[in-house]
Amino acid sequence: MNFHQRSTTHASVLAAALVSSFLMIGCQKQDDTTAGQKLDSAIAKTEQKADEAKIATENAANRAEQKIDNATDQMAAKVDSATDKMATRAEDVAITAKVNAALAGDPKLSALKIDVDTVSGRVNLSGFAPDAASRDRATELTRAVNGVVSVENRLEVRP
Repeated sequence: MNFHQRSTTHASVLAAALVSSFLMIGCQKQDDTTAGQKLDSAIAKTEQKADEAKIATENAANRAEQKIDNATDQMAAKVDSATDKMATRAEDVAITAKVNAALAGDPKLSALKIDVDTVSGRVNLSGFAPDAASRDRATELTRAVNGVVSVENRLEVRP
């Protein structure tokens, strides 16, 4: 290939490349937005995402606060329940002691072994009584104790 042929070939290739470039540029979509507009758009999107993140964080914080409040309420209810049970048990112990003291003060009942069990103010008497009158007297003495709700007398009469 001689110099003239090579030059013509090079010129043809160069011309084809230029025509292709112009065609591609002509086919491309024109973007009329300026750099400032693009920046404004990016800032607006960033602010929107920040607002969404803030709302999501606030919602998560509210849910966490609700869970903490619920757990606190449950714990408070359990503490109240335990406190009530302890108070009731303390009252039952006091009632049992007062009933035992009242029975010990009766001449016919003091020498006997009478079991006194108290649950929520309900007193159960078990053991033995020397006669029916003493058995009834045990019920009366027990009912007279402050805090007694009911009396179940299971004393057996054994002379």
